[in-house]
Amino acid sequence: MNKRVQVAKYLIFDWLAAAGAWSIFFIYRKLYIEPQHFGSDVPLVFTNQFVLGLIFLPAAWVLFYYITGYYSNVYRKSRLIELGQTFFTAIVGVTTIFFTLLLDDIIGSYKNYYNLYSTLFLLHFGLTYCLRLIQTSRIIHRIHSRKFGFNTLLIGGDEKAVQIFKEMDTQTRPAGFKFVGFLSVEENDNSPLEEYIPNLGTINDFTKISQQYDLEEVIIAIESSQHKLMTDILTSLQNRTLTVWGIPDLFDLLSGSTKTNVIFSSPLIKISNGIMPAWQENMKRLIDVAFSVLFIVIFAPVFLLIAILIKTGSKGPVLYRQVRVGKFGRPFTIYKFRTMFVDAENNGPELSSDNDPRITPLGQFLRRTHLDEIPQFYNVIRGEMSIVGPRPERKYFIDQIVAVAPYYTQLHKIRPGITSWGQVKYGYASNLDEMLERLPYDIVYLKNISLYIDFKILIYTVMTCFKGDGK
Repeated sequence: MNKRVQVAKYLIFDWLAAAGAWSIFFIYRKLYIEPQHFGSDVPLVFTNQFVLGLIFLPAAWVLFYYITGYYSNVYRKSRLIELGQTFFTAIVGVTTIFFTLLLDDIIGSYKNYYNLYSTLFLLHFGLTYCLRLIQTSRIIHRIHSRKFGFNTLLIGGDEKAVQIFKEMDTQTRPAGFKFVGFLSVEENDNSPLEEYIPNLGTINDFTKISQQYDLEEVIIAIESSQHKLMTDILTSLQNRTLTVWGIPDLFDLLSGSTKTNVIFSSPLIKISNGIMPAWQENMKRLIDVAFSVLFIVIFAPVFLLIAILIKTGSKGPVLYRQVRVGKFGRPFTIYKFRTMFVDAENNGPELSSDNDPRITPLGQFLRRTHLDEIPQFYNVIRGEMSIVGPRPERKYFIDQIVAVAPYYTQLHKIRPGITSWGQVKYGYASNLDEMLERLPYDIVYLKNISLYIDFKILIYTVMTCFKGDGK
């Protein structure tokens, strides 16, 4: 099943449910509520209010569902959880519509308000959940009947791994794990799991195996008490768009740190790649795109002036292009206003420093005010960057950082940003030591990421731009 197609089906069903609920509700108002006020039947005329509602309300509902993260993982939905989500989002949405659009309706008595609210809620909730239930049940049925599954890799090959595989392979209601093989923890490890699925190598071969088999899920079949080994494995999985599962040990179970909602399967721990709640992550992306488009439109004359000054001030192109490493370790081309003379790196990659002779006089000003970063709003719109996030680096320097601080790769779990906590604190790094000094601030941001923190970093970034004390 194609994920985009399935998401499109949910979108279409939600749009149809919202449109249908509004249409039936409008007819109900005309045929039942308004006659109580006028004392006679009211002709059923589809007014401009109805047309505008039919155009904008379904779109608003779909946007609301997107922000709350409903469309983020369509293959792992629970019908019971979906019932609760649909119920509470319907309450929030209908309440908003009631107080913004319906409170000044023509009514016969105050009781009609209760009729209006309850009718719209029941119509919207009922139609939405029924259509969702059909789609979700269809997906779940295909998973349980083994017609659809997720390419899954086991890491570890001892008796615990064998036990996990047997349980998954023989359960009456499978969870969708389609095992392609397993990776041994050590070289020349004779594993009993080879009797059931192929040994594809060791954890050092993970990158190659991930690409070869288009992996979607990974089960780490070692005890969580093996902290050093677990840390090394998780570090190697940081840059992947995978769902990672682990097995709890006795301490995890007794301490209550393990949460699971799986009834028919082994109690696996989901080690999520998600950093922010789904609604915050989606809201962050919407804010990024909206703000970037608005910023580019409003400040277009400023961009044009800077481009003219760069072109007349020194020989070379207006924009500087460079390949950086982004989310999940994917390379992308970053765009900046050129601040250095042409051929500034003929001798290979080199970080800028104070009083760097390669930087043009205008470039010094652009760097102090961070105006050279403006073209990166285009990267934000493309989805390669965010407004706030760890600064993207070149692979040449990342390799040097990782040799000293392997945990740096954790920053690739999120989109890099135009500005960051480390950028506000240190500005441009002029050597590897300054990169390492900036790193703890980016790690702290990663562990505490939220829209609140983003707004605080943006405020300090604006202050730095106006003061011109960046470097």
